[in-house]
Amino acid sequence: MESQKVKLNQTNAPPQKDAYARLLGQHRSSKFSLYLEQYAKDSSFERDGNGPSPLLKAQSERLNVPQRKREQAPNDFSDSSDFSPSSVKSKGEESSLSLYMEKLSIRNAQQDCERKQGVSDRQRRGQRRDTATSHDGDIESGEELSSLKPNDAKKHQKSQKKSKDSKRDVASVDTDSFAGLPHSPNQAGTSGQEKETTKKSKNKLLPKPQEEEKNRGAVLRSGVDAQMSRPKSPHGKDNKLQQPRASNVNSPADKNKNKGGRGSKKLVFESYMTTEEISHGLKRGELIQGQIRINPKKYQEAFMPSPDDTWDIFLDGIVARNRALNGDVVVVQILPREQWKVVRSDTDCEGSSESETPREQVVQPPQKKTERTPRPDVTREDQCSDQDELISKHQSITLTGGPLEDPSARRANGEILQKTAKVVYIVEKKHSRAATGFLKFLPDKPFAKFSPVDHRVPRINIPLADCPENFRSRPDDYTNTMFICRITDWAADSNFADGRLAKTLGQAGEIEPETEGILTEYDVDCTEFSDEVLDCLPKNLPWTIPAEEMRKRRDLRKECIFTIDPTTARDLDDALSCKQLSDGNFEVGVHIADVTYFVEQANALDAVASQRATSVYLVQKVIPMLPRLLCEELCSLNPLTDRLTLSVIWKITPEGKILSEWFGRSVIRSCVKLSYDHAQSMIEAPEKLFSAEELPPMDPVHPVDEIHQAVLNLHSIAKNLRAQRFSGGALRLDQMKLSFTLDKETMMPQGCYVYQYRDSNKLVEEFMLLANIATAHHIYRKFPELAMLRCHPPPKAKMVDELQELCEQLGIDLDLSSAGALHKTLNTTLGDDEYSSARKEVLTHMCSRPMQMALYFCTGVRKEENLFKHYALNVPLYTHFTSPIRRYADIIVHRLLAFSLNCGPHLGLSTDEVQKQASHCNDKKTVSKRVQELSSELFFGVFVKECGPLDSDAMVMGVLDQSFDVLVLQYGVQKRIYCKSIAGLNSFHHRKVGKKSELTLVWTAQDPESPPVQQEISIFTLVEVQLKADSAPMKYSAVLKRPEDSAS
Repeated sequence: MESQKVKLNQTNAPPQKDAYARLLGQHRSSKFSLYLEQYAKDSSFERDGNGPSPLLKAQSERLNVPQRKREQAPNDFSDSSDFSPSSVKSKGEESSLSLYMEKLSIRNAQQDCERKQGVSDRQRRGQRRDTATSHDGDIESGEELSSLKPNDAKKHQKSQKKSKDSKRDVASVDTDSFAGLPHSPNQAGTSGQEKETTKKSKNKLLPKPQEEEKNRGAVLRSGVDAQMSRPKSPHGKDNKLQQPRASNVNSPADKNKNKGGRGSKKLVFESYMTTEEISHGLKRGELIQGQIRINPKKYQEAFMPSPDDTWDIFLDGIVARNRALNGDVVVVQILPREQWKVVRSDTDCEGSSESETPREQVVQPPQKKTERTPRPDVTREDQCSDQDELISKHQSITLTGGPLEDPSARRANGEILQKTAKVVYIVEKKHSRAATGFLKFLPDKPFAKFSPVDHRVPRINIPLADCPENFRSRPDDYTNTMFICRITDWAADSNFADGRLAKTLGQAGEIEPETEGILTEYDVDCTEFSDEVLDCLPKNLPWTIPAEEMRKRRDLRKECIFTIDPTTARDLDDALSCKQLSDGNFEVGVHIADVTYFVEQANALDAVASQRATSVYLVQKVIPMLPRLLCEELCSLNPLTDRLTLSVIWKITPEGKILSEWFGRSVIRSCVKLSYDHAQSMIEAPEKLFSAEELPPMDPVHPVDEIHQAVLNLHSIAKNLRAQRFSGGALRLDQMKLSFTLDKETMMPQGCYVYQYRDSNKLVEEFMLLANIATAHHIYRKFPELAMLRCHPPPKAKMVDELQELCEQLGIDLDLSSAGALHKTLNTTLGDDEYSSARKEVLTHMCSRPMQMALYFCTGVRKEENLFKHYALNVPLYTHFTSPIRRYADIIVHRLLAFSLNCGPHLGLSTDEVQKQASHCNDKKTVSKRVQELSSELFFGVFVKECGPLDSDAMVMGVLDQSFDVLVLQYGVQKRIYCKSIAGLNSFHHRKVGKKSELTLVWTAQDPESPPVQQEISIFTLVEVQLKADSAPMKYSAVLKRPEDSAS
């Protein structure tokens, strides 16, 4: 091989250039860096008439550097943290090393093109810079690339990689060592300029696909190589040399060059792979498909589930996402192991270390902020297992010194490696591409800048023609006006997307514009139903049940059947009955609105219902899945009205043992609409004789006492069913839910409270669960390939292990071995004092983190029955049957049930079509949950503004190195408190003992002669906070009160 290289050098290149190639290829860059640094020092001695030092000579000999090459080595370093072409010139003469590298890379690129004329455009363009540039070619400020911190420069040390092309043998250099980057964020003597240079040079390159690596041969890949191949002329201007396959990292010189250079924009993002490449890559296991989640608190971080169910795959930065937005289904390519992340594997808090600054922090006086304030906390989505912020910002360990351990294996210090990846293709754009935000006028530009409220969405260029007529002349008038914008394109050469304004919402901070913005962003269809859809509804109103239909059904209109719902509910889709039999057992019925009688398969109404998939419940209103004529009238089980139902009726013992079961279509007449409050009053006063005035209007055929006794019997049976469920291994993780009282005219919040989950709620829940489980078994037995069921996968084992370890350190005896064990210990290990419920709430939140989301699926797709199981309920089969007015999945289940009973048509869907609908229902359910949470946050923000500041006890839920999260006990909201924002705080100190993370807050003494007051912050610490409105509309903060103020 060596002889081949010599021969190649003799024919293709001067000996001088080959020596540098061999030098770069044969020596570890750290040694080469030391040699160059020493040479730089000695060259200054030579200019003064002194010779090279003995140390330099010794290093040269060890590195095998010929003497004539030593004389041509770089002779000046203007900045030890940045080895750029401009720093290796002397008196107008460019570095021979730089010139050689440039010519070599051009030659290699030309040879590539000559030998590989058929390569794709994506391959020909090669690797992109991992920096974001605007239309003006300028590097973006920290707003969108704030994950690119100075310390990230040392995160990934690149291993030396040699080309497999035998005709070229130039290896990349270890960038960090060669560039002389500082190895500590606190290195003494580091100037502000050096820090800034480090920050810009830390942007790392994305690795090429393997097939592209083979094609390009020995193309230079490291940031230093790229810089060296673009030397500056003696006059400080870049030579305009094309490098089709060599990628660059922006140096300050690049930044200056790019300003205004609209004609020579660089690609910010990689071009997507072709569908053929994606198909082959997925089949070979080289690529992975999944749904991307972008962290709402740290929008630079994104995650995708790992196929092997280990730690999620991490996508670091905007460039790695390659224009994918939150929720999109993407294909990713795993990066080389040298670029994987070190995970601290904490479960005691939501995030990892927030900085690489010293652990002893001194709080500076408030200054004018130059970057965006931290985003307010957001409620977790549906107990999703987002380990979004478990990624450590510590620099990556050096991985070039030995073999890499298995990624799932724990390191000696408790850390593990997490795979990182980049997006190479977007399979499905599930994000709506719509956003709410604000317009900014840009002088001398044909477009305005749209800044979305959601930082996970890029800023968007909007044509001025879309803007209000006087926006150009009076832009300040629109500073506080919210708009809706839709992204139309996002080019690979731009950090900004292009878009069009869809609508002007109104003033920020008003409930209706904000609500409309939320609905639009999450693609919730709140338009009026079309005439085509309304034509599917009955025309003759008031509607009555046809006599022919009555003959097909079991008539239950004389039975004592009633509904129990929230006071404000109008879509009543379930009713209960309970009749005592002569043998001491009970006949218990669950009766569900027969929505499928009105929603026929494949008509326009069915199409819109399947697309909406769920009703969306906001604080002040509901966005219905079905037209209101159905969901509030014809299908709703309103009292004293004949209604069509699907019923399941059991013969059941008082202890809750089921003796028999019947399914069928029926007709009922509800005798009363009870609220949960009414039912709770009956349960709490079993001996009381309720008067008619104390209850809603009811059917005189069924006296109050009969209804009261039925409620008591249902409650008694429900308690036994519930006890059996939990003794059998079920789990329930209750989390606090905020409710509001609204002004009937203005719909503004008048008050708020934590919703109480009481016995009346539990009563209804038990029988709905029983009906759902029974229906699941029935339809799966009849349709093993078509049944739509609902599974709940077990929690992620690695996160469970982490939580178990943390709990042991906290002295909590929590058994996480199963759902049942967790439920039992969660309810017995936290004491019985006044704050035990608060500790349980915090622990419940911690336990929810490893939990995965429950999902709809088609049984014909999942062949293994063990994958059908519902972890939390601890049942083998489960589905949703009881809410067809508001969930489309229930409509599918109703159709299957009706067909199995020979009282409905065949389900006109294939296995794949049922699975596709199941996936769509999963997506819409997640969206509905998130929108509901955002609506609650919106109203609470208004409440704090109108009624605040609000004082409350709070309990610490998690501790980071510069902040901590609290649960505000009176209102059930979670907020993050940033130490640097605490008024009166002198300093704070973070420490971590095992898994336990703690902060010590040092408060400035109010009395100058008194010592500072220390406050310890750890999980379960009780503090006092004050909720205060922020200057931003609808936003509020939790302000920590001084310990002595709390004590008083």
